Amino acid sequence: MPSDLLAAFVRAVGTEGSAPHAERAGSDLLTRWAEPHRHYHTLTHLAGMLDALTTLLAGPGLVVADRGAVDLAAWFHDAIYTGRAGDDEEASAVLAEHVLAGLGQPPERVAEVARLVRLTARHDPPDGDAAGEVVCDADLAILAAPPERYEKYTQAVRREYAHVPDAAFRAGRAAVLRRLLATGPLFRTEPARRAWQEQAEANMIAELARLEITPPAG
Repeated sequence: MPSDLLAAFVRAVGTEGSAPHAERAGSDLLTRWAEPHRHYHTLTHLAGMLDALTTLLAGPGLVVADRGAVDLAAWFHDAIYTGRAGDDEEASAVLAEHVLAGLGQPPERVAEVARLVRLTARHDPPDGDAAGEVVCDADLAILAAPPERYEKYTQAVRREYAHVPDAAFRAGRAAVLRRLLATGPLFRTEPARRAWQEQAEANMIAELARLEITPPAG
């Protein structure tokens, strides 16, 4: 998988950057995504998000102005991951600005990638922002996984927050789920709503019920 991903990164960078420089930058990103403290935000998540982007953009009616920027946003959106929501997205956006400028990417693309990365902090793109909507939907695609895979996802997320006491984690995770369920349609693009909305809502409601069951004392 890493070699395939590296080739995908070089393609996303395109002709604006020389291949050797793009390969070095891509290798650095692969190293970041493979850090040992990651359990969900791994190379598997990156590959899954890129696949979700391809799925969403393959159908008619969903068009983004710069597909390369969308793919690069996937690469950078969790490039820095410590588990601090908001801080990680901002740090990842700053990294994207630095790396992509160094690769000779046009300033407008650099700015767009950084903007899209920042949107993944809350997954709340403005109406009509096609690129923002598709990036956020692809990032949340795991929520519509089959129940057994969803359970593994939640377990992986918990391992990433092993330093957080159980009661605090349950409260924080439940708050995230409530916010996502309360924002209207979870997915902003029509293809994602059609394919993923129903299963995602069922998964999140079931998880929320489990989180809100008070564990037995002892």
